Amino acid sequence: MVNVEGRNPVIEALRAGRRIEKILVLHSAHGGPIDEIYKLAKKRNIKIEKVDNNQLDSMADSHAHQGVIAVAEELKYWDIDDLIEHAKKESDEPLLILLDELKDPHNFGSILRTADAAGAQGVVIPNRRSVSFTPVVAKSSAGAIEYVPVAQVTNLSRTIDKLKDAGFWIGGADIDAKQTCYQANLKGALGLVIGSEGSGMRRLVKEKCDFLIKLPMKGHVDSLNASVATGILIYETVRQREE
Repeated sequence: MVNVEGRNPVIEALRAGRRIEKILVLHSAHGGPIDEIYKLAKKRNIKIEKVDNNQLDSMADSHAHQGVIAVAEELKYWDIDDLIEHAKKESDEPLLILLDELKDPHNFGSILRTADAAGAQGVVIPNRRSVSFTPVVAKSSAGAIEYVPVAQVTNLSRTIDKLKDAGFWIGGADIDAKQTCYQANLKGALGLVIGSEGSGMRRLVKEKCDFLIKLPMKGHVDSLNASVATGILIYETVRQREE
């Protein structure tokens, strides 16, 4: 079992039907989201315990429990073949986000939130040297972690080959790319690769990409936060597909 921390993450875990053992609520907590948690928990016959803040603080990993922690079943990662099949069934132009050794749980959570909002079909992460599901990721995703399929793979380069065999084009975000995301064609089945916060994509992963894209940088700094950059790239993909 794992902790789901924060009001929105707990609400979305309840709505999504994740198995929950119990919910701990600060005895003085009140307001609309707390009322919603009580209502949803009652529907599913889930026990709620009123506790003090010290107990919640001692359990919390995210340092932002907002007076609510649910003890819940761990989320399951998707098999990559199942994710590819799901993506192609969901859309004629499926979009998958591949994260190459992203480390920051806040970035991962924010990317999941954007992927859900934009209607991306899933996210792929390596199972080593990469962020994974944590309470901080769940909190940062504002509940989107419950809805976005995530596959954890042994080898991202081989996964890219598998996606190509399934008809996906692979575009990588790289600061040295010759074209911006606004110049590239982002339509069709697409796997969008985002590198790690510090060093970007690994060489072998970059070489597997069909094309590279960058964001135009007009200011004094030469890079953006990984989740911000990913959000811009995802929504440029959405824009092109809605033309």
